[in-house]
Amino acid sequence: TVSTFHNLIKQKNIIIIMQESGGPPIIDIVLPTFRLEPEETERFYPSKAKAIADRIIADELQNFVYDEEDAKIWSLNISDKVREAVYESLQRARYKVVVQTVIGQLKDQGIRVASRCLWDPNTDNYTACQFSNVKEFYLIFLHIHLIN
Repeated sequence: TVSTFHNLIKQKNIIIIMQESGGPPIIDIVLPTFRLEPEETERFYPSKAKAIADRIIADELQNFVYDEEDAKIWSLNISDKVREAVYESLQRARYKVVVQTVIGQLKDQGIRVASRCLWDPNTDNYTACQFSNVKEFYLIFLHIHLIN
């Protein structure tokens, strides 16, 4: 019977404790607890992230006037605030938040911005936000990836 117990241990995460008094062995089943998929409450919803980013952009860019020297600082500050706020809304789930920002002047030109990522379509997603007025534009892209 010992060999059958060893086979069970290898196959089904079963722990067998032999009693010193010679009584029957105590069998304890241990199941894996690590989840690869997030819980429903931990999932990333692009609409929530977009609302957070839109709110931060509107608050930060109310009195924004484009200046080439200050554009980098504005971009970094807003990116950090958006990343932190979105990460907090994910309730510390195992996600990596990537924020890409583009800021520039409107001078009768066009712009195309592209981004590529490899991800799991069941857990990872993205959203994009934009802000513009007569003289400048601001684009922000959020990529959220589950870390396994």
